[in-house]
Amino acid sequence: MSLLALTILFPLIGFVLLAAGRNKLPESVAAIIGVGAVGLSALCALISGLKFVNSGATQQVDHLWTWFNVGGFNPGISLHLDGLSLVMLGMITGVGFLIHIFASWYMRGEEDFARFFSYFNLFVASMLLLVLGDNLALLFLGWEGVGLCSYLLIGYYYSNPDNGLAAMKAFTVTRVGDVFLLIGLFLVFQQFGTLDIAYIVENASTVMTQSSSITIWTALMLFLGAAGKSAQIPLQTWLADAMAGPTPVSALIHAATMVTAGVYLCCRLFSVFEMAPEVMVFISITGAVTLIVAGFAALVQTDIKRILAYSTMSQLGYMFMAVGAEAYQAGLFHMLAHAFFKALLFLSSGAVILAYHHEQNIFKMGGLFKHNKFLFACFAIGGGALAAIPFLTIGFFSKDAILGAVWVAGQSVAVYDCLYWTGVAGAFLTSIYTFRLIWIVFFGKENTPYHAIKGATYWLPLAILAVLSTFVGAVLKTPVANILSAAKIPAFDIPEALEHGMHAAEHTAVGIALAGLAVGIVLFAFAYKAVQGFARTSLGSGLANICRNALGFDALYDIIFVKPYLLIAKLLGRDPIDGVWLVLPALVKGGHRFTSSRQSGSLREYASSMAFGIVVIMMILILTQVVGK
Repeated sequence: MSLLALTILFPLIGFVLLAAGRNKLPESVAAIIGVGAVGLSALCALISGLKFVNSGATQQVDHLWTWFNVGGFNPGISLHLDGLSLVMLGMITGVGFLIHIFASWYMRGEEDFARFFSYFNLFVASMLLLVLGDNLALLFLGWEGVGLCSYLLIGYYYSNPDNGLAAMKAFTVTRVGDVFLLIGLFLVFQQFGTLDIAYIVENASTVMTQSSSITIWTALMLFLGAAGKSAQIPLQTWLADAMAGPTPVSALIHAATMVTAGVYLCCRLFSVFEMAPEVMVFISITGAVTLIVAGFAALVQTDIKRILAYSTMSQLGYMFMAVGAEAYQAGLFHMLAHAFFKALLFLSSGAVILAYHHEQNIFKMGGLFKHNKFLFACFAIGGGALAAIPFLTIGFFSKDAILGAVWVAGQSVAVYDCLYWTGVAGAFLTSIYTFRLIWIVFFGKENTPYHAIKGATYWLPLAILAVLSTFVGAVLKTPVANILSAAKIPAFDIPEALEHGMHAAEHTAVGIALAGLAVGIVLFAFAYKAVQGFARTSLGSGLANICRNALGFDALYDIIFVKPYLLIAKLLGRDPIDGVWLVLPALVKGGHRFTSSRQSGSLREYASSMAFGIVVIMMILILTQVVGK
C-alpha cells in the first residue's frame, strides 16, 4: 500500500479504535490514538510530498480498486496527487495535527473524550479523501463525510438542545448546497460521460460550449454546492451557529479545512468555470457581498468565537473574489495563510475561554494582558494577519495579492472595479473589529477572575502557528506558486502596462486597512464612552441589532422557508391522503350500524317496514306506468 493511501488509512484506523473503545479508553490512551493517528498521517504526507516534488512529476495516481461498475460507469478508489492536492494535503495534515495536539489539552476532563477524537479522526480522513480523490464521485463521498463529521462535532455537547439545533441547522443548510452540487455532477457526467477530474479539466474547452445554457447551469450548480460548504451567501447562515461545538472543532473544521472545500472545488475545476464567464462574475460578486455582510456582523458580536466565525466568512469571500477574477493562485495562497492565522486565533480563543472559566462573552473578560502576555502575542499576530498588517504578517502577502488581481480585472470588466472597492471596505471593517476584540479582551476592565493555564500541548501548537502567521510563513508563497503552476493551475496574468496601477491599488488597500486600525484605536481605546452612548440611542441600537443578526438572513429564511414548511408539516401531520381512503371503511361502518339497528326483533316494526316497502314499490310502479303513457 502506498504512503498516500496511508495518509487516509491512519486516521480511519484511529476512528475505528476510538469508536470501538469509547468510554472504556482512558483519556491518555484516547489522546495518544487520536493525536498519533493524525501525526502518522502528517508524516506520510510529508514523505509522499517530498518524493513527489523530488521526482519532478506533475501528477501521481494510485489506483487501489474499482468502486463499482454500472453500465460502463466505473469510478475507482484512486488517489490523485498533484500540486493542488499537495498543498491541501499539507494544510490538512499539518494544521490538523497541531489542532489535535491542542485539543488533547483543551478537552481534558470532558465527557466522551474518546468520542470527540473519533469524530476528529474521521473528519481528517474524509477531508483527505475529498482532496485526493481522482474523480468527482470519490470527492463527493469525502464531501459528505466532512458534512457528517461537522454535524457530529457541532452537536458534541448534545445535552444542550440549542447545540443540537445548531448541528441540525448546519447539516440542513449544507445539504441544500450538496443537492446543487449533485445536480452539477449529473450535468458534468451528461456532457463528459465521466467524472474523472483530470479528463474533465483537460477537455472542458472542447466538450463544453462557452456561455451555453447547459454550461452556465453546470458551473452555477457546482458553485452553489461550493457556496454551501464555504458559507457564502445565500447559504451562509449555518457558520456562526456552528460555534456551538468545542473550540478545536471551530479551528479545524470551520476555519482551516472544511470551509475551504468549496474554494478547492472551484480551483480544481477552473476550466469548467472559465467556460461560463457570467458565473465567474457571479462568484466574485457573491464573495464580495458575503465579506461585507460578515464584516458588519463581526463589528457588534459579543461572543469571541462568533466574531472569529464571521471573520472566517469574510476571508472566504476574498478567496471567492479571487476565483471569480481567475486569480486562483492568489486565492489558494490566502486559503493556506488563513488556515495558519485563523487556526491560531481560534485556538488562542479556546485558551482564553478556559482561562475565564468557559466564558465566551468578551465584555465579561478583560485585563488578560497583565496575566498572559503569550496569549496576547498570539492574538496580536493572528489579528494582525487577519487585518493584513503590512510586511509583518502573512495576511498582507496573501490578501493584497487578491485585491491587486481584482483591480486588474476591473480594468477590462467594470464590475470588478466595484468589487475591488468592496474588498477594500471589507479590509477597513476587518481592522476595526479585530482591534475591538483584542482591546476589550486584553485591556478592558477585568470582569471575571483569571485562571492560570499551562502545558506544552497548549503553548506549542500556538507558538508554531504564530510563527507561520508572520512574514516567515510568507516564504511559502513562491514554492506554493511553483507547485500550483506545475499542476496547471493558471497564474494570474498581469499586463505590464497595469503593473504600476496594481501596486498602487495594493498600497491603497493597505492604507485603508491601516486607517481602519486607527479608527478602531480611536473608537475603543479613547472614545469608547461615546460609542456606548451612540449604541444606546434608537438609531444605534437599531443598527447594532441589524448587524448582530447579520442583516436578518435568518429571520428572512424563517419567513420564506421554515414557517411555510412547519405549516405544511402540521397540515400533513394527520395524513389527509390517508384520510380520503378512510371514507370507504367509514361508509361501510355507517351502513352496518344502520342495517343492524333495524334488526330489533319486533314483529310490529317488521310488518310496518314491509307495508311501507310495498307502498313505496307500488308508487314507483304507478309512476312508471304514468310516465310511460
